[in-house]
Amino acid sequence: MQHLPSMITDLALILGTAGIVTLLFKKLNQPIVLGYLVAGFLVGPKTSIFPTIVGQESISLWAEIGVIFLLFALGLEFSFKKLFRVGGSAGFTALFEISFMVTAGYVTGRLLGWTSMDSMFLGGILAISSTSIIIRTIEELGFKNFKFVGMVFGILVIEDLVAVLLMVLLTTVALTRDFAGAEMLGAIVKLSFFLSIWFVAGIFLLPSFLKRAQKLLTEETVLVVAVGLCLLMVVFASNVGFSSALGAFIMGSILAETIEGERIHHLVKPIKNLFSAVFFISVGMMIDPQVIMTYWKEVLLLSSIVIVGKTISVTLGSVLSGQSLKSSLQSGMSLSQIGEFSFIIATLGLSLKVINENMYPLAVAVSVVTAFTTPYMMRSSTKFYAFLERILPPKVVASLDSYSVLSFSMQGNRVWRDQVRAYIIKIILNAVVVVAIFLLTSRVFLPFLLERQMAEGPAKFLSLSATLIASAPFLWALAFGRTKDFDVLVFDQNKGTNNYVFLVSRIMLAVGLLGAMVAQFVPIFWALAITLWMVIVVGYILSQKLNDIYHWFEHRFLSNLNDEVQKNHARKAVQSLAPWDAHMTEFQIPPEAPYVGVPLSQLSIREVYGVTIALIERGRRRITAPGRNECLMPHDHIHVIGTDAQLVRFKDFIQSEHEDLQRVVSVQDDGQYTLESYRLSENSPYINCSIRDCGLRESTQGLVVGIERDGRRILNPDSSEVLVLGDVLWIVGDRDKILNQT
Repeated sequence: MQHLPSMITDLALILGTAGIVTLLFKKLNQPIVLGYLVAGFLVGPKTSIFPTIVGQESISLWAEIGVIFLLFALGLEFSFKKLFRVGGSAGFTALFEISFMVTAGYVTGRLLGWTSMDSMFLGGILAISSTSIIIRTIEELGFKNFKFVGMVFGILVIEDLVAVLLMVLLTTVALTRDFAGAEMLGAIVKLSFFLSIWFVAGIFLLPSFLKRAQKLLTEETVLVVAVGLCLLMVVFASNVGFSSALGAFIMGSILAETIEGERIHHLVKPIKNLFSAVFFISVGMMIDPQVIMTYWKEVLLLSSIVIVGKTISVTLGSVLSGQSLKSSLQSGMSLSQIGEFSFIIATLGLSLKVINENMYPLAVAVSVVTAFTTPYMMRSSTKFYAFLERILPPKVVASLDSYSVLSFSMQGNRVWRDQVRAYIIKIILNAVVVVAIFLLTSRVFLPFLLERQMAEGPAKFLSLSATLIASAPFLWALAFGRTKDFDVLVFDQNKGTNNYVFLVSRIMLAVGLLGAMVAQFVPIFWALAITLWMVIVVGYILSQKLNDIYHWFEHRFLSNLNDEVQKNHARKAVQSLAPWDAHMTEFQIPPEAPYVGVPLSQLSIREVYGVTIALIERGRRRITAPGRNECLMPHDHIHVIGTDAQLVRFKDFIQSEHEDLQRVVSVQDDGQYTLESYRLSENSPYINCSIRDCGLRESTQGLVVGIERDGRRILNPDSSEVLVLGDVLWIVGDRDKILNQT
């Protein structure tokens, strides 16, 4: 009989056991991740119930591959365009919560007598919620169309990104054993620099490459190319001092922006499921019943800190960011668990041999406890809010409500914020590209020439020449480039007297950067002369030529980025159209629905369900503010405004449990579809007219979704409602046309 390698027999044992256990967990409606943990515990060395694995090293290898594919798949789901859609509220809440939990974890560890390193890793372990457990629980409980879910998903996106950054920072601290602020700042700057370079280079090169090779890409070649790029980035990240997980995550995020992003995600998903299952099973193997029995008090303490701390921090952060108390509390109680990233952070600490081995089974035990409590926390969030509403003073509830509405209203004017962000982004990206070119020539090209026995003088001359030629367009843009051609990230900045101050500051930055680069190749006297010569050439003689070259790079970059960003621009606006307790959600029309082809006027959707259909997406066509004679057609994606209760009733009418499909929004529609307020003054032509007859729909290409009148709020008013002097109308439509009414 042929002898099989232990790696194959171990893999057969763990996957066979995992198959049985996960089927049981599926039957019990429990998260499948918990099934993997139980399977690992059953076949692990800490128990003798089942046959145990033989080769622990081979399983560790599979687990490391699992982490790479898990982070690669998360990157494909994350994408930079998702980060753009998250918004400031979710970003602020996520950072507030993570800071709170890291601090709470560190303080708890120190109070328990743990070392500083153990306490730091404990803070990271307790800070990150479980994306897989939350998504599965939301789907099982039918909460997908609730208002707070969008906030939860936004927080999870930021948490995943911060978790990768935490791993890098913890690795830096663990290796250097240095807690100095300068070292930490240096690590953050280095990480930010490489993230920017990967982002710019990846968006500039990969989408164009995949577009041109699209006809040659079968499913097999797409998979091979994607996995190859992932592993190449893993190797590169490891060589420059970062973790392999970070490299996989970044490559996934870049590929998600390409035309093949969805296809790659679909093809990689089975591989990710297989290897991530092995990873979670390897985590389960680390469960030591003896450790848990010994430290059961610590398990209960840490579980309580996760449940209470995350609920409080997310709720408080969300309220401060302008969300309603109800939505904030629901978000907080939904995020009160830890999961896959906690295991990865614990694994990192063990692999670096900087934390106590008992921390790993403690993290797993806390994850199991909090995962089981998650469905109950979500279910009870509405009742707990009702309880808080009863016990809190009415003035407090009213103040929080007013703060939420005020914060939402202030979000409508984003011009100045976008202008400042545009300036900063353009300066940073161009500076990063210039520094990257310098590093490439000084640390790669110059050593290459010297290794080929070229004299030092000619080698430095060629390297410096290559640096100046390659960086000239970006130095010009750093000093003089305007931002008017940026579509999503950058806007026109040529406004105001302060422009001269900004211009002089940018020129000084460009000249200083140029001088610092040149001084690395030649003596200081020659550096000053060359810098002056470049200022004259770049600033005056070749200005127009460099402008043309730079705009070619800029157009190429933005066209690759905006292929996806523009497709999702409408959704970004639509998801923030919610005054008061209402919000926007999306439904897909099933082809067999009995109401297909029936005019909206006959369906009486607003009158029966109290919701408003604000947008219909039909293939590449967008129907904004659909009229009474518009019909719903099979596979339409409709965006509906209403409260949670109204949307639940409307979901029953739709009778569709299908998963959302990828939508393609027409990029030819440049209008900003948004929510704006409009107060009826004495000169308004709409006073004493009904909504149906006043002509607002035609003049704004929008819908009236709310009215504020004498301190009362009318959500989704009937079309027969008569408008009176002093009404504040909330209108979903073309922003410019709405503002022209004022």
